[in-house]
This record gives sequence, structure tokens and C-alpha cells, in this order.
Amino acid sequence: MSIRIDREQCVACGHCREICPGNLIQRDENGKAFLKYPEECWGCASCLKECAHGAIAYFLGADIGGLGSLMRTKRDGDFTHWIITHPAGETVTITVNRRNANKY
Repeated sequence: MSIRIDREQCVACGHCREICPGNLIQRDENGKAFLKYPEECWGCASCLKECAHGAIAYFLGADIGGLGSLMRTKRDGDFTHWIITHPAGETVTITVNRRNANKY
């Protein structure tokens, strides 16, 4: 599974569910998101980019060089911050200006 949803951080907005191309994200009795069939997740990261609350993380496994890191996003106006947390606790942030992202 490449996507992990933290129900404690989920605010039950439902945006991730609306954006999931595989219709894999469900809501529990409290409206919080979860993956009913995690093995079917495509790993497209659409939900990760849509979640403004940091409740969804993308697992960066060894097969893609992530060695077990988790990546979350945080939006701040025109900026998207890609926050990568390594298993040892080190954090790296990559900031992208969404307004100029496709400029070149």
C-alpha cells in the first residue's frame, strides 16, 4: 500500500474521497476517511495533494528510493510544501510555487 490515512488528523471533509480515481476511499461512522481495499490503491497521490490537513501520507518504499519515508503535503496560498519524514525522524521540505510550477 502506498497511501496511509491518519484518522486522527482527518477532518472528514471528503475531498480525498471525491478526487480518488479508483473510488477506494470510504468514510467511517464518523465521516473520517479510510482505504477499504488498500492493496488496490494505485498510488497516484491525488488524495495526498487534495488533503489540506496533512491526514494522508504517501509511503516511499525502498523500491522507489524512499527507504520507508512518509511524504505529506501542506498548502500555504500559492505554495505547496512536500514534507518528507525519514524513518529516523529527519524531515526534509520541498516547497513548490503552484502558480509558477508549469512555467517552463
